Amino acid sequence: MFRFINNLKTFMLLAGLMAIFVLVGSYWGQTGMIIALFLGGFMNVVAYFFSDKIALATMRAQPVSPNEAPEIYQMVRELAVKAGLPMPRVYVAPTATPNAFATGRNPQHAVVCLTQGILNTLDRQELRGVIAHELSHIKHYDVLISTIAATIAGAISAFVYLLWFVPVGSSDSRGGNPLVAIAGIILAPIAAGLIQMAISRKREYNADNYAAELVGDGMPLATALEKLHAGNQRRPMQLANPSQANMFIVEPFSGRDLANLFATHPSVEKRVKALIGRERTGRVY
Repeated sequence: MFRFINNLKTFMLLAGLMAIFVLVGSYWGQTGMIIALFLGGFMNVVAYFFSDKIALATMRAQPVSPNEAPEIYQMVRELAVKAGLPMPRVYVAPTATPNAFATGRNPQHAVVCLTQGILNTLDRQELRGVIAHELSHIKHYDVLISTIAATIAGAISAFVYLLWFVPVGSSDSRGGNPLVAIAGIILAPIAAGLIQMAISRKREYNADNYAAELVGDGMPLATALEKLHAGNQRRPMQLANPSQANMFIVEPFSGRDLANLFATHPSVEKRVKALIGRERTGRVY
């Protein structure tokens, strides 16, 4: 069921991307629409097959081997087996901001990425809770939709930037293309809306709950979320951009208007409260 719903949302996102490109291309008539159609199709291919690589490259993440990080590999392998998943690749991003995300178009091509900051911040049990949370996103096919959404939002932002170089008016005109301001005002909320539509905030509650089941205790993840929230408030993410915020286990930015526009996470306070309530009542939320 999760797979079907997320595949449907993925199709809607890719169709939405195509529609936006064609709509903007129509400004230059039939030729513009044809060019935009090809660009949109190209971006769909890139979003589906290479969005994970784009996300990892943006974070400057590097793969680590079992010899380089034996304890991390042991945790990931143990929890992946327990979840009935193939062993994902493990990457580490060289940033002091404590956070984590999963990416990949399916469980067979999945990646769990941890920042250096999270490895320095959490204890072993808390880290197991975080890894279990990311494996939940892989198991329930959340990773494809979230990574594609981030890629599409980034593509729209890049498209707006490229409009700056499109000539408009007379050749003597000076300054930037006024289309940029108009496109930025219109397309940024559309990009945010597409992500908000495609990514349910409930998925984080579901992943938290599954992680608690997988490790047998929700409290390590609850304390991990509190530490991560505090760490990201003190040291907001610098490598990623706001359109990628949905991929991380907690909001990686702080005090940015654009980051708020792309916000897709419920508050950490509510997530922690749900985990604590789960442990006290023994009920799945």
